[in-house]
Amino acid sequence: MNLAPIVLFTYKRLWHTKQTIEALQKNIYAEQSHLFIFSDGPKTEKDEPKVKEVREYLKTIKCFKNIEIIERDKNWGLANNIIDGITKVVNQYGKVIVLEDDLVTSPYFLKFMNDGLNMYEEEEKVISVHGYVYPIKGLPEIFFLRGADCWGWATWKRGWDLFEKDGKKLLDELEKRKLTKLFDFNGAYPYTKMLKDQVEGKVDSWAIRWYASAFIHEKLTLYPGISLVKHIGDLGIHIKGNSWWLDFELSEKPIFVKRIPPIEDPQVRKKFENFFFRMKMKSMIYFAKHPMKLINKILFPFIKGK
Repeated sequence: MNLAPIVLFTYKRLWHTKQTIEALQKNIYAEQSHLFIFSDGPKTEKDEPKVKEVREYLKTIKCFKNIEIIERDKNWGLANNIIDGITKVVNQYGKVIVLEDDLVTSPYFLKFMNDGLNMYEEEEKVISVHGYVYPIKGLPEIFFLRGADCWGWATWKRGWDLFEKDGKKLLDELEKRKLTKLFDFNGAYPYTKMLKDQVEGKVDSWAIRWYASAFIHEKLTLYPGISLVKHIGDLGIHIKGNSWWLDFELSEKPIFVKRIPPIEDPQVRKKFENFFFRMKMKSMIYFAKHPMKLINKILFPFIKGK
């Protein structure tokens, strides 16, 4: 099998990085795969020891066919580091599997990624393969949704070529075509607001631009019915007390990739929509019980900006 190279992005979280690597090492195809690691440089002097600690660990990693570590000589920031790293590797190899340093994978993650890449390589409507899925009951073994995602995924050069860096162009196109409601899963999740925040410089998200790029081009992403990826990082204050959807078991068996029609599954889309509404309601209940946390969430960005 022509295996796709793996690209991992790290910064200063040693424990998280170790969890990611140790899970990846247990994957089928790990020993036959090329691993590229892009280590971002420290943002401040205070960060230097932690970045150095991670880089020392990276040099001890084994169990892959080849390992190439790219140490940034300055802090690129998450979005720039990821965009540049993916672009370089996918342009050279034609396809790529992408992970960040807070994602733990099932032993069958690489198999699903490579099987999906090989199965749908010539299908222009499919832009990517994704490993994470929300713990929603009753999902089919595999399915397509419009757009793209960011927690353990893979794509081809033809897919990444559609990535648009300019968030304002994406936002203008969504609004011009009156797609924002659909983009937000019928108002269930604030993706449009996230894109507006990126345009205004409030967040530095490559992921919302990747989703918007795929969505505007009406491209599809292949998902598993049971997650092959778990997020172990800090998602911010709005998650605390509402992390029930992050606590689940990864798939303990391979997920078979077969050829299915390249169309979005409307029933699955509705399940996602209902799931997002449920998340929103649980967050509202949580903040109603902890009002000071909501106040801090609102005020902190303004205090930080002074």
